[in-house]
Amino acid sequence: MITTRTTPRRRHARRRPQARHGRRLFALGLVVVVALVLGVRFLDSGGTPTTTPALANPPRSELGPDGPPHLEALATAPDGLVLDMPIAQGRITAIVYHGVGNPAALPLTPNGHQLNAGLLASIGNLLAGAGSQGPGYYITSGGSGGGDTGSVDVGAVAGTNVYSPVDGRIVSMRPYVINGKAWGSVIQIQPAAAPAMILTITNIHPARSLTVGETVGAATSRLGTVADLSKAVQQVVANFTSDAGNHVHIEASQAPATAPIL
Repeated sequence: MITTRTTPRRRHARRRPQARHGRRLFALGLVVVVALVLGVRFLDSGGTPTTTPALANPPRSELGPDGPPHLEALATAPDGLVLDMPIAQGRITAIVYHGVGNPAALPLTPNGHQLNAGLLASIGNLLAGAGSQGPGYYITSGGSGGGDTGSVDVGAVAGTNVYSPVDGRIVSMRPYVINGKAWGSVIQIQPAAAPAMILTITNIHPARSLTVGETVGAATSRLGTVADLSKAVQQVVANFTSDAGNHVHIEASQAPATAPIL
């Protein structure tokens, strides 16, 4: 009986250090993963941590040339429609996704990496192999139409050239009215790859040569320039930049069953 009592005690005493050792290894592994995530995000931001929104836009003197952007996916709409970058990459101040008041707005799938993602989401993306390829963007919560990604604002200083995000055709142009005053225009494009969908682009002064019915090409056809709405509304992009947050706004929706060309 003495032997029976002492043997379990000895085995139990030997297992305790192993259990503690296993817990230490797990904790150490977790610390390493967190450090890697923070390190990757630190390097991606050029040395500035991105756990909180940063002032994204550079001074005017540091802005890149104002011309056509190089082909780069901004987001994907339902049915696989790819929206290309509408503004030259060197001119973009911030990219912000948010919901809109339009209940018909469709959710967009952002391309790139979320700069204001939580720590757990960042760890999950890292473990899933989702790296830092593509543009950095922000997502604001509390959206309605399309959820938190029902629209995307591509920030740029007023006067920056805006190009079509898709191959398609201009089907509508009208003034963008805020409190009874026109602030630029609303342009609608029917994508060639998804004719049952309509892209609505606002906060833009259309080019004088732009006409309804005109065919446009992604990242090549100039639509106009970014309008200055700084005196009309409080712009969401301003929460992530050091300027007034001027931008071009894009959202996607299903086209009406009979969509007349206005």
